[in-house]
Amino acid sequence: MILDPLLDLFRGRTITVPPMDGAFRPDTRLDEAPVLAELPEPDNLAVLKDGLVASSGNAVFSIGEGGEPRVLETYPAPVTALAVSPADEIAVGLETGMLTIGSAAVGLPDAVRCITALAYGADGTLWLANGSSACSPGAWAADLLRKAASGSLWKREAGESSFRQVAGGLAFPNGLLADGDGIVASEAWRHRLIRVGGAGVRAATAADHLPGYPARLSRGADGGVWLCLFAPRNRLVEFVLREERYRQDMLRDVPPAYWIAPAFSSGRDFLEPLQCGGIKTMGVHKPWSPSRSYGMVVRLDAGLMPVSSLHSRADGRRHGTCSAVEHRGRLVVASRGGGCLVTVDNAAAGGS
Repeated sequence: MILDPLLDLFRGRTITVPPMDGAFRPDTRLDEAPVLAELPEPDNLAVLKDGLVASSGNAVFSIGEGGEPRVLETYPAPVTALAVSPADEIAVGLETGMLTIGSAAVGLPDAVRCITALAYGADGTLWLANGSSACSPGAWAADLLRKAASGSLWKREAGESSFRQVAGGLAFPNGLLADGDGIVASEAWRHRLIRVGGAGVRAATAADHLPGYPARLSRGADGGVWLCLFAPRNRLVEFVLREERYRQDMLRDVPPAYWIAPAFSSGRDFLEPLQCGGIKTMGVHKPWSPSRSYGMVVRLDAGLMPVSSLHSRADGRRHGTCSAVEHRGRLVVASRGGGCLVTVDNAAAGGS
């Protein structure tokens, strides 16, 4: 290990990404799953008063048993995070950095500008993930390409009115799950899950070397955990992240839609990168080809070890899977790239 940096001068550095194998073995279950509801770019899911709610754009919708979306509330900016308290009160984070609980706005520290996730503890403690100190949630691709690590985690104790920071220097925390008096957070740009104690003492990494960029987490009925990966890692993006001048030129001169970066959906514009030889052969999109977008929901056991997964592969359309929750015996998955909510029987998905 000590000789690696010296040897790299002669042999170059190998660009590798974790294989999709074992618990991550690809399938087509997300593409085969029935559609519950169609919404433009659905993002967050939560269960409120035993009913399913979803965010889409500037609104939060209630989803009926037949899949009929009904507007619960509209907001002045896109909704970026949802959480439901033990008392069935809904907390909503907005693209502008605003937080509301019920119908009231909540004061936040000046450092909180990028609310990517919210989670309540069993005692009513509210946790907040601040993805970046410089970018808004919608500018996440720029945060990745700048190789930033300015995210932080914040906590508001039950009965208190102010938040305090418990962790910083994180590479875009993007999902939260209450864990006793602490929290489990997904760190998107480092492709891992971490545990942070209630006092801010960070424990060992909970899960590492994920094959994609992690998003939201939710608890299963049997104590397991559902983790969404909203896009895959690929060698081209990993290569671009090592090329400083190229990245800076791309950020400055190329429209964001055409950056070499992960995406919630892809293949809809002929100007996008990654569309030629290794992607399509005789007009057929190969499911195993490299892709900027993907759909994956991973089943973790109670110890946060991957057990199984559900996929929408490179040639699928249920990409950009940012949130998944169990509701009435089924797993509901939000696909931002596919513009829909899909359902999988909980037992078939690997849950209880």
